Amino acid sequence: MKIRYRKAFLALALLPVLVQAGDIRRHVGDGMASYYSNEFAGSRTASGERFDPAAMTAAHRTLAFHSRVAVTNLSNGKEVVVRINDRGPWGKGRVIDISYAAAKAIGMHHSGTARVKLELLY
Repeated sequence: MKIRYRKAFLALALLPVLVQAGDIRRHVGDGMASYYSNEFAGSRTASGERFDPAAMTAAHRTLAFHSRVAVTNLSNGKEVVVRINDRGPWGKGRVIDISYAAAKAIGMHHSGTARVKLELLY
């Protein structure tokens, strides 16, 4: 029985970053988002963890590591919550780089870029 509960707890711990009831949102900007290429998979991020294209993570120039940020694609209204674990983006005119999984969730994985709204969750 204990093993079943441990597995359930582990499964919950590994869920993607979610919006929680009562989260306070603070608008931190609008602009162009892009996503990381899968060729960076396994590379170290600025926070020291390895980049995983399947994780809901992102790079931002100034937001604190482990901050949760709601990223909304302004062309279709789709939203995803990512956790900041890297610095960047370094591409001209970009405000955030998100993982492939996050890009797919908001429908920008085909175009590679999208105009987005960023909201810090806390």
